[in-house]
Amino acid sequence: MQGKLESIRESMMKELDSVDSSESLQVLRVRYLGKKGLLTQMLRSLGNLPPEERPAAGQSLNELRREFEAALEGRQRLISIAEDEAREASDLVDVTLPPRGRGWGGFHPVVQTMNEIIDIFVGMGFSVAYGPEIEDDFHNFEALNIPPHHPARDMQDTFYLDNGRLLRTHTSPVEVRAMLKWGAPLRIIVPGKVYRRDSDQTHSPMFHQLEGLLIDEDVSLADLKGCLNTFVGAIFGRPLDSRFRASYFPFTEPSLEMDVECFACSGRNPSCRICKGTGWLEILGCGMTHPNVLRYGGIDPDRYNGFAWGMGPDRVAMLKYGLTDLRVLFEGHGSFLTGGGY
Repeated sequence: MQGKLESIRESMMKELDSVDSSESLQVLRVRYLGKKGLLTQMLRSLGNLPPEERPAAGQSLNELRREFEAALEGRQRLISIAEDEAREASDLVDVTLPPRGRGWGGFHPVVQTMNEIIDIFVGMGFSVAYGPEIEDDFHNFEALNIPPHHPARDMQDTFYLDNGRLLRTHTSPVEVRAMLKWGAPLRIIVPGKVYRRDSDQTHSPMFHQLEGLLIDEDVSLADLKGCLNTFVGAIFGRPLDSRFRASYFPFTEPSLEMDVECFACSGRNPSCRICKGTGWLEILGCGMTHPNVLRYGGIDPDRYNGFAWGMGPDRVAMLKYGLTDLRVLFEGHGSFLTGGGY
């Protein structure tokens, strides 16, 4: 019996020395100490020995079991240390590695379009002017040749506030303030937010507007057309055919609507979703500044005249980037800010 136990001991220790992982160690433990393990089975078979041999054999088996359990625990400690060191080594950050690429943000299409428009007109000698979004009736209506009870006020559903204040319905009040402050000659563009009680596929209760005003001596419609045609070619990347249609605005006389050829189909596609097959895109309103507006601005209309125009950068962005619903510009699409959504 003693010789057999010594042979088993040598075999167990030899196997134990070759174990290098916690999983392999557990397999070895089960093989010898599990319910069906070799030492467990030998302890259970002690009853088959002669009575006089049982005490010595039982003592030897228990000593071997305790020795093997102690050896297993020692080996487990060594393996755990090695595994922890390997895990820590794999988790180390190599500071010499290049950084991961970061997703960069970008301008919203409306902001980008407004910046492009501003840059174009600044390059043509215009200055940028700003004004309050909460206005009074005088600057928003009366000084723009829209007196009380004028039918033109029916064109706009206005957000009225307390004490006669209102949310401006256009950026034109800034033109009045600029004339009163700087006089003539004058050359400004006015970007900003405006507000009207309107919301559908092509309208929003808050939207952006950008308009311009040029006042000098002997200004003509030809100057207006040349200025706007230069702008159109710059914003859309190439010269486009244009046409001017008679229209009506209280603050200009004569008043015009400017259309440009469809940059998507040039009028050759009856099913074009951009121009609806007409071949033309309405882009802005314009005209020669009304003498009454000049008077309200403190400028002598007998000496000076000028022209003005107004456009919606939101609409220009829709046309430029092929969007079909104005409301998506205000719904917070993350893709718009990464440059991948338009």
